Amino acid sequence: MTPLRPPRVLLLGGTTEAAAMARALAEAGVEAVYSYAGRTGSPVAQPLPVRIGGFGGAEGLAAYLRAEGITHLVDATHPFAAQMSRNSVEACTATRTPLIALERAPWQAGEGDRWMHVPDVAGAVAALGQAPQRVFLAIGRQTLDAFAAAPQHHYLLRLVDPPTEPLPLPLAEAVIARGPFTVAGDRALLSDHRIEVIVAKNAGGAGAEAKLVAARALGLPVILIDRPAVPDRRVARTVAEVMGWLGLQG
Repeated sequence: MTPLRPPRVLLLGGTTEAAAMARALAEAGVEAVYSYAGRTGSPVAQPLPVRIGGFGGAEGLAAYLRAEGITHLVDATHPFAAQMSRNSVEACTATRTPLIALERAPWQAGEGDRWMHVPDVAGAVAALGQAPQRVFLAIGRQTLDAFAAAPQHHYLLRLVDPPTEPLPLPLAEAVIARGPFTVAGDRALLSDHRIEVIVAKNAGGAGAEAKLVAARALGLPVILIDRPAVPDRRVARTVAEVMGWLGLQG
């Protein structure tokens, strides 16, 4: 009987969950490659070989899977990295590569939360209204340009890397910090900057939830951008589930 081929995993990462997945794969001695999109200037060191940059769409990813002998793909990208997730589904379908997404559950409103759900960034811009407000814009740097349509607001940004170009918002200041964040720290941040409303993406997970707990304590409204749609795929919520899917001890 031909022995089963040991897995060679491509891990698409950039999240806290991906880092935990990388540790589990390394500790289990699994041959794997950790792929960063390259949007962060100083990515966290990983215990696996790392590649940085895009693949060239779904076709490029499919070519990489074939060339590198990848047997399994784990998509642990950010829940808003929808295009990469779409490309993963397409490439894995084309190459018949098993695919699983390690995806954190979305946040759910609790008692005392003042959340308004919007479908996309444009909806968040519109939801801010015309009257000037002090806004904590906790959405990263990729979609800041959309808020230039509402220049009357004063924006507080929290970024992982210092901006290398002028911010596209006339009334804005940036705090450079990397999560996970604490409720006490975020409550102080919101109070010190006299924030009146928070705009955030429904990323889920514990690392960035502190701002929502702090907003609840301070009675602040939150405009929450819903996750973009991605094709159906197998989803795991924990590293142990993915390890089981790979046929390894969780």
